[in-house]
Amino acid sequence: MARFRLRTLRRLAFFLFLAALTAIVVRWISLERWHRTQIALDAPIVVEIPERSPTPAPPARPPVITGRLETARLFSGITVQAAVEPIPGGAASDERADPQSYVLELKLRARVPEPNKTVEELARVNPELPRLLPGLAAMLTPDSVSPFFKDLYETKLKNLRQDLGRLDQLLSRHNFYDCQTVLQLRHPETKRRAVLLQADMDVDADGSDADRLPAGSGTSPNFQPVTSYRWPKKSALPNPYIVPAEERIQRYETELAAKTTAAERKRELRSAISSLRDEIGTLKKFSFLIGATDPFIVLPIGLGRADGGKVGDYALVIFADRIFPAMVGDVGPADKAGEASLRIAKEINQIATPINRPVSDLKVTYLVFPGTAETPFGPPDLEKMQARCEELVKEIGGAGVPLHHWENIIPPLPSPTPTPTPAPTPSATPGASATTSPAPGFAFPLLSPTPSPKP
Repeated sequence: MARFRLRTLRRLAFFLFLAALTAIVVRWISLERWHRTQIALDAPIVVEIPERSPTPAPPARPPVITGRLETARLFSGITVQAAVEPIPGGAASDERADPQSYVLELKLRARVPEPNKTVEELARVNPELPRLLPGLAAMLTPDSVSPFFKDLYETKLKNLRQDLGRLDQLLSRHNFYDCQTVLQLRHPETKRRAVLLQADMDVDADGSDADRLPAGSGTSPNFQPVTSYRWPKKSALPNPYIVPAEERIQRYETELAAKTTAAERKRELRSAISSLRDEIGTLKKFSFLIGATDPFIVLPIGLGRADGGKVGDYALVIFADRIFPAMVGDVGPADKAGEASLRIAKEINQIATPINRPVSDLKVTYLVFPGTAETPFGPPDLEKMQARCEELVKEIGGAGVPLHHWENIIPPLPSPTPTPTPAPTPSATPGASATTSPAPGFAFPLLSPTPSPKP
């Protein structure tokens, strides 16, 4: 009986152990299956999100192009709208061989502006303009818009098409819209012609004249020692920019003679050496305006052919409630308008520098009087410029305020130091020896005779 009970208890314990082991295995298998379903990539997980009012999306911003790209960064105010358009194609091996299967199309949309035509439109740029030029309304006609305004923006568009493959060379939005209007004016009574431009003001610091200012003053990265207005030199003083040009020629010739210089670089060096030699020859023969001291403006090339405004013509620069006499002293690029010398820019805004424009808005009015240039050219006479501009402004109805008076700020050249003439040595009295006897505090002692000693 005791043996039967012991056997029964063993069997019961065995069955209990087997049941527990089975439960553990089943539990492990179920957990493993559940874990695999959680990490399976093919089984999507659906999560129900309660509906709520949609949040407005933030305004889209133009993408920023970064990295080392041939097209460079778009820092010039151009708005970028980017999109990818997929098109059904064939086999990848065929599409890879076709260059038209993967195309980036560049399209620049530019609105061409309309010119200001009426006094009211001109006054939006400068409300003082009708008061400063009371005869302006009488000179405006429906045909006053110059053909050059259209030519200017056609030139800008032409250059945009040429440079579209190089985004770093495109005109900025600021420089594309740099001219408000170009008008051809004629006074009905005096028949005096004038060309009016409304634009911003860039700075021209070019020019040099050793006859008036022997020391160089060029600090701009794009400085040029010459201007379109020039005249034959009047002294033997050398131009201060000849020596730097000669030093550059020496450096270029050394690089040209090196065996390691590439063929393309040698062509560039030969061209640069030729240009520098021509420049040195010009600097030895002529004098030029000086941007830091002479009041002049710069006209875009092509305006002279369209309206007659040329180098040497007298002009006015009008900003706010002031009128500045000036002359046309240089010619600039065909696709840019609005530029004056550093002298004028400083008078308008003291913070102006060769790389910092005094006026960025289109609020400057330039008035050129075609056919008023006086030949032969020579150093600017500020008093003569003042008188001539006052006469010309009277011929178009006068000015509401006195014209600004320019003062000559070029220091006079130092006069040569005279060579002192030696004083004659007085002869001694016979029988007396000449000795110097200086008086107290006297700079140049006189000779006083001393009696000879007795024998």
